[in-house]
Amino acid sequence: MKVDVLVVGAGLAGLHTARLLALQGFDVLVCERRGSLDVGIRTTGIFVRRTLEDFALPGHLLGPAVRRVLLHPPSLRAPVELTSAHDEFRVADMAGIYAHALSEARLAGARVHLGVPYPVPGITARFTVGADGARSSVARRLGLDVNRRLIIGAEEVFRVNAGASAPTFHCVLDPRLAPGYLAWLVDDGEHAHVGLAGHPGRLAAPLPRLLRSFRDGFPDVPVPAGPVRRRGGPIPVGGVLRRIACAEGLLVGDAAGAVSPLTAGGLDPCLRLSRLAAAVTGDYLRTGDPSVLRHYDGAALRARFRGRLLLRDVLSRMGSPATAELAFRLLRTRPGRVAAAHLLFGDGSFPDQSPVVAIR
Repeated sequence: MKVDVLVVGAGLAGLHTARLLALQGFDVLVCERRGSLDVGIRTTGIFVRRTLEDFALPGHLLGPAVRRVLLHPPSLRAPVELTSAHDEFRVADMAGIYAHALSEARLAGARVHLGVPYPVPGITARFTVGADGARSSVARRLGLDVNRRLIIGAEEVFRVNAGASAPTFHCVLDPRLAPGYLAWLVDDGEHAHVGLAGHPGRLAAPLPRLLRSFRDGFPDVPVPAGPVRRRGGPIPVGGVLRRIACAEGLLVGDAAGAVSPLTAGGLDPCLRLSRLAAAVTGDYLRTGDPSVLRHYDGAALRARFRGRLLLRDVLSRMGSPATAELAFRLLRTRPGRVAAAHLLFGDGSFPDQSPVVAIR
């Protein structure tokens, strides 16, 4: 069987791209190796303000809004508090988000087959979209760039007593727990999301043990025993890959490295890059003109993240608690607080691209 577009991976990036292509009238088939989308979830599900404003997300699947952030040094003493006048973060029920995205893709006309690995026997496609994660098989088969800089993350989700405290996003910078990244606890008044990530070769212990020690020692937030969900996996932090498209296909989401190099946030880049990918793919299939693919330029996107890539390198080199404590002296100054607020609350996220105009 021949289809216009084969989308490999039924995460948010794959389903969003598939839906937009199906709405353009293309014959779209999605294959996903998992038999169910509510297993193997890796993202923490934190949506930022700009995503919430620009994309229609089902409100009943989003937790309460978070406006308060506490940045903690390794000692957990004297955290830096930042408060926004806006609703900055909402944590989603990602199993529900995936189910909603699956329904929307199918309503648009895309066929979605679960429990089907790639390559799919008997299927040929005019174009392939790789939405198959940080270690993309599509990227390798098409000769596109692959992610080389990865951290490993793990998260547990607990129910908490509603209204026990103001919704707060706690970030802990401690290279003993999370070398090269950070540990986090998001308490939105309904659930506590407790996680950490770091370079796998520098982790002092297995992730479950580190996660337990972090959770048990964290102040102020009583986390009950028994998580309701666990998730984790590799996170690309090297920025958008340079070569993410060719005449046979392109990459979206984690497969394209579309994750903030500094915060490792991937949901906003996922949706924005998928929208661009669907526009470029549609124009390319309609015109057959390979120059259309120049609009999907990973190197140009990557250039927008030079500052965050530099900060990623600084964070990666922070090897001792003493260094982290010293960094917090700068964060406690007025310029440091302004810079942190700009990074956490600013409108800058994944850059929107100008609309793709078909070349006739």
